[in-house]
Amino acid sequence: MSPEGRGIASGHSLAPAGGATFRILHVSTGNVCRSPITERLTRHALTHRLGGLVTGDLIVESAGTWGHEGAPMEANAAAVLADFGADATGFTGRELLDEHVIRADLVLTATRDHRAQVISMGHSAGLRTFTLKEFTRLVRAIDPATLPPLDDGMAERARALVRAAAALRGWLLAPSPDADEVYDPYGAPITFFRSIGDEINQALDPVVTALTGVTAPH
Repeated sequence: MSPEGRGIASGHSLAPAGGATFRILHVSTGNVCRSPITERLTRHALTHRLGGLVTGDLIVESAGTWGHEGAPMEANAAAVLADFGADATGFTGRELLDEHVIRADLVLTATRDHRAQVISMGHSAGLRTFTLKEFTRLVRAIDPATLPPLDDGMAERARALVRAAAALRGWLLAPSPDADEVYDPYGAPITFFRSIGDEINQALDPVVTALTGVTAPH
């Protein structure tokens, strides 16, 4: 049986009835720190940008390459989410399965090693798998006017964004080997978790803007 997706909830759809869904999969190691923070911050930002409207066309989920299946989110990770006003409730860790990769339209990983592991699983994942910071760098270089309008559906816009980012990958290289890494805060004090949370939030901002066509309110 395919794993259940963790959508941002049911409600008002921003795409025509019958429109396809778009799945974003966040991947880290244990699926108890970085990828839960990224999953829930993505969901929070999307809902916040859309003025409370919730789209059933976009599903945001996460898993870990050595996922702690059924484990709760780390307490410090939940505290970071609370700092941003994001919801940490009901989370359980998952081990990354082939099915997750097959179903994902976009895979965003914490590190280059995670990206390599996802791609090594096959399923033609190479063109839709990026580190989070890599994807952010590429998205910043994409003219939003070249993307389909949101009226065409968020899934259509998101797929165009992934295609454009993949086309730019060979041209916009990381300024340093560490530039595309989000380091693991597991076992670290809350101050380090908060710095990682800030990194993730800043990396997500242009991605969510590109997906929704709405900049973050100030």
